[in-house]
Amino acid sequence: MKPTLLAHLSGAFLLTFCSTFAAEQTEGAEQAAAKPNILFIFADDWGWGDLGCHGHPYLKTPNLDRLAKEGTDFMRFTVASGVCSPSRTAVMTGHFPARFNIDGHFATVRSNEKRGMPDWVDPKAPTIPRMLQSTGYATAHFGKWHLANNMIPDSPRPEAYGYDECGAFNCSGTQMPVHEDAKRTIAFIEKNAAAKKPFFINLWMHEPHTPFHTLPEYRKRFPKMGDSENAYAAVLSHADDRIGEVLAALDRLQLTDNTLVIFSSDNGPAGSGKPRPLKEMYDSATGAGFNTGACVGTTGGRNGRKKSILQGGIGVPFIARWPGQIKADAIDDVSWISAVDLLPTFCEIAGAAMPEGYRPDGKSQLATLRGTELTLRDKPLFWKGLPSPKGPVYSVLDGQWRLLASTRFEVLELFDVNSDPLEKNNLASSHPDVADGLLKKLQAWHATLPEKPNSDWFSKYRARDAGPLPPEVKPVFQFDPSR
Repeated sequence: MKPTLLAHLSGAFLLTFCSTFAAEQTEGAEQAAAKPNILFIFADDWGWGDLGCHGHPYLKTPNLDRLAKEGTDFMRFTVASGVCSPSRTAVMTGHFPARFNIDGHFATVRSNEKRGMPDWVDPKAPTIPRMLQSTGYATAHFGKWHLANNMIPDSPRPEAYGYDECGAFNCSGTQMPVHEDAKRTIAFIEKNAAAKKPFFINLWMHEPHTPFHTLPEYRKRFPKMGDSENAYAAVLSHADDRIGEVLAALDRLQLTDNTLVIFSSDNGPAGSGKPRPLKEMYDSATGAGFNTGACVGTTGGRNGRKKSILQGGIGVPFIARWPGQIKADAIDDVSWISAVDLLPTFCEIAGAAMPEGYRPDGKSQLATLRGTELTLRDKPLFWKGLPSPKGPVYSVLDGQWRLLASTRFEVLELFDVNSDPLEKNNLASSHPDVADGLLKKLQAWHATLPEKPNSDWFSKYRARDAGPLPPEVKPVFQFDPSR
């Protein structure tokens, strides 16, 4: 038998070799532990004005107010769509959702087909969790998914996109109860804190989307409110408490200083904002609760609401806390940050390389988060919204200007967002040259978009002979009319 390599090593050399190896392993573990954790809290239909720190008259959000006090409140953050699925696609991929033909929410196979949409986001697309996994992060998703739908049973589960662990609803398979999001998040944090492993967590909360799943103890907090306002305040208070539980866990585990926490929303508030009679409704992913009668969310003076690419639909809260890295008790009302910036920003923070050939539509905003770079945006943003016979469908923001155009690329509105961030003063008629230049950029971008989605992203149930869908998976939540 041939002697092994170790048999030839002298005792001194072997001792040195083992000591060096052990030191390298220890150093590697320390570097992994030093990598900042990232917790991204993404609410659903949470309006810009629906925070205590944003001046709401009766909503109570002490934990989010604490986050703003200990971090920076960014006033000019925008998502990539006024509706759920495309907005979340932009976050996950760093690309405008129109590049995937995702303009509306994922629904039934027939509905997706009719609207020229795929049935899910490409699972092979570059994603935040997959990139962070490559540099040693543990990754998890808890809460709403909606990058497919529970009504599409053959759609990929969240794990297919780079998550080590998940509990989700609005996805295929078992639907996690909506109120278990914080509990599952805390358990994942505890596990990785014990393993000294950095983590990235999506905590994508249900609130305040319909149905409104209210609990009696939260409704009792607002006894003087009308039914609609009471239900709305109750679900937001419950969500704020769950966020508080997660923040408390970070404190308890001494992870607060090494964790970037971001709170935002996928789009503006739903409904008309006016209270209406509460009725029971049923959702196949989350169960029964109150209907749109409780949709009384506010936009903080922004025009438009959910489903719109006006500021009320895409201008949402964005609060970031990272002690020692992001300024505390600060407001940034200059920087235009976009949802497509999150992927390159998180990659820079984590030291993760983006795949060869991948070009995000956004840019890293780490310097902006740290407050060392407060400037107008130098990379254009584009929007393709829901089809509309009257309102804007396309938009571009470039420097100080944002243009809104119709489905036929007719100029509708032009705003100087530097001096008019809430977009109240239409300057299209007084600056026709600016509008014309932006329109050309918008049309050139539109020409790069695919005409139709890749058939690899289609459910087998698109085929007319695929047979009936399997029985629906019932959610755990059950409606109690006394709530």
